[in-house]
Amino acid sequence: MNRTFRYGLLLTLALILLFVANLLIGSVSIPAGDVVRILLGDEGVKESWRYIVWEARLPQALTAMLAGSALAACGLMLQTLFRNPLAGTSILGVNSGAGLGVALVTLLLGGSVAAGTFTLSGFFSVLAGAFVGAMAVMVLILFFSFLIRSNVMLLITGLMIGYLASSAVSLMNYVSTAEGVQSYMLWGMGNFGGVSLQQMPWFAFVALLGIGLALSLVKPLNAMLLGERYAANLGIHVRRVRNLLLVVTGLLTAVTTAFCGPVLFIDLAVPHIARLLLGTSNHRVLLPMTLLTGAVVALLCNLVCVLPGDAGFIPLNSVTPIIGAPVVIYVILSGRGRK
Repeated sequence: MNRTFRYGLLLTLALILLFVANLLIGSVSIPAGDVVRILLGDEGVKESWRYIVWEARLPQALTAMLAGSALAACGLMLQTLFRNPLAGTSILGVNSGAGLGVALVTLLLGGSVAAGTFTLSGFFSVLAGAFVGAMAVMVLILFFSFLIRSNVMLLITGLMIGYLASSAVSLMNYVSTAEGVQSYMLWGMGNFGGVSLQQMPWFAFVALLGIGLALSLVKPLNAMLLGERYAANLGIHVRRVRNLLLVVTGLLTAVTTAFCGPVLFIDLAVPHIARLLLGTSNHRVLLPMTLLTGAVVALLCNLVCVLPGDAGFIPLNSVTPIIGAPVVIYVILSGRGRK
């Protein structure tokens, strides 16, 4: 049996099992039969259980799948673009830009944004702040990409922008109220429960659009593995591809960070897990496998977060490093980081 097919089948089975487990397991114990009846539209089940399944568990599981795949694809594309196995979404400062936007809303504006007679408050103001902040940094990175030819220098520029944004957030934390700091910290812990069933079509549309664009870049990504000069000799417009990769990764990072907070390690570790499983760097099979692995890892992390049951939830960013950090350490120790 082909290695790619074998691992693809195993990951698909794991995805189905974890998705079902995310629907069945949570802080409230709901019998499996009743969960099935709720999903089939039976209105004879307790109203509170129906609300939990439809408004919490189902959208959370779908969000984990989409966000995990999106972040994993971003990590793979950035690692290929910069030819750096430790490149991730935070490397460009997009996460920091989202954090700066949220900090402006929660720490300086008291949790609400007003423009004339239009006012956003609560979750929607945080969502707007995160998305605007992330996209603002993305536009800035794209501007510098037209001025800077070297990928290494662009990488360093992204890091510096991230440091500036983080510094601004630290200053705002210093002058903010205790309630504002607490709100910002809660957002920073990460959470796949930020997308409601009503918002899911919009979140899914943007995430799937970005993933589709990423899949369309398989050929240029394979060429970029051999270096910019070789890619140019193959007829690849290197700068155009680089800018398109930045737009796609920026869009996916912005939408996932806005809804889910700054989710750590999935973008960094998952592409390496897929490479280790397949033993190849061919993006024609590596990118789909990375998408599938990202969804599986995100669902696993989300399941671990709800395992305490009545005792509460574990913050997402307390779980993702447990899976991601050992993978990154292994990559560094095995010498892959020097390739």
